Amino acid sequence: MGWTAYIIPVIFLTVLLVSFFKKKTGYNIFIDGSKSAISLMAQVFPFLLTVLVAVELFRASGVSAAVANFLSPALNLVGIPAELTELMLVRPLSGAGALAILDNIFTRYGADTYIGLCASIIYGSSETVFYVSSVYFSQTKIKNLRYAIPVSLAATFLGCVLGCLLMRFFL
Repeated sequence: MGWTAYIIPVIFLTVLLVSFFKKKTGYNIFIDGSKSAISLMAQVFPFLLTVLVAVELFRASGVSAAVANFLSPALNLVGIPAELTELMLVRPLSGAGALAILDNIFTRYGADTYIGLCASIIYGSSETVFYVSSVYFSQTKIKNLRYAIPVSLAATFLGCVLGCLLMRFFL
């Protein structure tokens, strides 16, 4: 058992010691934090629900697969195999959906193949842009998302392309 097994107990003991020395009751502070978390969830839930329903409709309707088939020749030109197009489309929308696609890719092609390694890079080098944006922007006063999402999507795309390009050199 490595030193990482002690991280959680050390954090727990540190919190107890800090609350003891500051003469605060940790339990009451925890309860106050829980109360604020419930109100936060009440504010964020409509945004999350909208994103999750839209993602599921995108995948279940077959639009995701159709768009992936349409874009795969263009993405193949920049080094993204056609088998990974749907993963690139779903990853900015849903982490769970992308994980299911990643698992399917590993099952079909293996984790140690070029396709499997590129799929790992795509999954690991990107973020669920719309999910994170819905959570973040629901809690800020920023309502003009003019450049935030396009820049995030461009950075995600660039990370995927560069990651797969570098994989070609190291495989």
